[in-house]
Amino acid sequence: MKTLCLVVDDEPLARQLIREHIGKIPGFELSGECSSAMEAMAFLREERVDLIFLDIQMPQITGLDFLRTIVKRPKVIITSAYRDYALEGFDLDVIDYLLKPITFDRFFKSITRYCQSNQPGTLNEVIVNDKSAQNFLYVRENKRFVKVVYDDVLYVEGFSEYVKIYTTEKRVITKLSLSWMEDQLPEDKFIRIHKSYIVALNKIDAFTSGSIEIGSKKLPIGRSFKFSVAHVLNLGVVQ
Repeated sequence: MKTLCLVVDDEPLARQLIREHIGKIPGFELSGECSSAMEAMAFLREERVDLIFLDIQMPQITGLDFLRTIVKRPKVIITSAYRDYALEGFDLDVIDYLLKPITFDRFFKSITRYCQSNQPGTLNEVIVNDKSAQNFLYVRENKRFVKVVYDDVLYVEGFSEYVKIYTTEKRVITKLSLSWMEDQLPEDKFIRIHKSYIVALNKIDAFTSGSIEIGSKKLPIGRSFKFSVAHVLNLGVVQ
């Protein structure tokens, strides 16, 4: 079941930014947007909401006063340009207090706190799947999320239910399928060469009809991938 989110803020640009952040997170969906607490009250009477992103300084009723009126309250993350209300917000048992402008990294931490407090496992193994807008993703390794920058990736190896992501700096092991990883990685930067391997095109040092070399590592090209790999790689060959 998806986590339904409501954004309550009188600033259109602030609502847009939160909307974009929500759109990058698997399992989370924007349920609605409201420009005032009065609108939010009406919305909550009609719609299911799991998580509210709530501004404080709004016309008529402040976000904190609005919070005090809700009897059956969803989880709440405060979004504000002011630090002054942080203690008061936490006294009302909010999940987090985000200061504007809100970066995605900071937003992600709040979502993690929400998942830990309310729905463990909602984030699954990966966060950020908007490959057109991001140059990285976060994957779960043990109990933490590790940032993987696309430009640093050398190759990805799949085995059973896991993948190993080899980068210029580290190796990350996470519980994901190689096919899923293939869908997330930018098509213009990566290519699947084998049922067990995806490689970064700009990290290829040499290749033959049957293998690809990245540094000292030689990776096989699978029989069913030979044509597509040859087509892509031969585009860069000077005869």
